[in-house]
Amino acid sequence: MTATVPLIVASRFCGPHDSANGGYFAGCVAARAGSTVTVRLLRPPPLDAPLATSELADGTLAIMSGTERIAEARSAALVLEPRSAPNYFEAVEASRGYAGFAHHRFPTCFVCGTRRARGDGMRIFAGPITERDLVAAPWVPDGSLDRGDGKVSPEFMSAALDCPGFYAASPDDRMMLLGEITVHLNRLVHVGERCTVIGWALEASGRKRAAGTAVYAEDGEVCGLARALWIEPKA
Repeated sequence: MTATVPLIVASRFCGPHDSANGGYFAGCVAARAGSTVTVRLLRPPPLDAPLATSELADGTLAIMSGTERIAEARSAALVLEPRSAPNYFEAVEASRGYAGFAHHRFPTCFVCGTRRARGDGMRIFAGPITERDLVAAPWVPDGSLDRGDGKVSPEFMSAALDCPGFYAASPDDRMMLLGEITVHLNRLVHVGERCTVIGWALEASGRKRAAGTAVYAEDGEVCGLARALWIEPKA
């Protein structure tokens, strides 16, 4: 099955300045799949360009830019035990230590970029809570993320679950790129709701590091979870 309407990621939703934020892109792909999927990034997803999506014989959803495969998605069940969440005010305090304030490779990133204004970027600045072995950030979704009913659109929930995973997987701030991500949403948070987003390191092997992320409501409800694989580029 091939989707007739192309997928286009607007430039607002960049990660690096010239390609899409991986979590946002994965959320857009998951919306087309209509289920929980693992999205594997094969190339940086381009901005403001039509991408075709088609279902292959084995059920894989392929995302194409012309004849080049950008990404692929496969049905998945996310198995991830969420960590105990710090409260919102602990997350506010942790964000003061956000590494991106000192140095940021992609300061215009839609999710974690320090050069994005309120109401434009999501401004999720995850800083360390050393005694808990995780990073945490406060997040109050603004009205631009509203899907039309007062709830945050799923692709923005997916985006929120991206960047904190990098800061958990790469506490030494080494260059790493998102290789794949699996997102599962329990419920959509509301615009203006005070949320906490966390990330924590999982296993590591060679140039690959895995991380878990979660979005919590103020009462500690787990609203979304993700597991991501981050890959250090070859020198």
